[in-house]
Amino acid sequence: MREMSVTEQRYKAVLAVIGDGRTVGEVARDWGISRRTMHRWLARYEGDGLEGLNNRSHRP
Repeated sequence: MREMSVTEQRYKAVLAVIGDGRTVGEVARDWGISRRTMHRWLARYEGDGLEGLNNRSHRP
């Protein structure tokens, strides 16, 4: 079985919050990320859908 892409992993975490009704804190703890990062992923997903969960370039 292939590894999940970063976008797929983030989507799975987002679904745990919006689909399963788990708290941001629970999901963040399970995924080993900060609550701030989880909130950022949720906001990006709500604003841009799956596209929002893709890695973003930090280059100017």
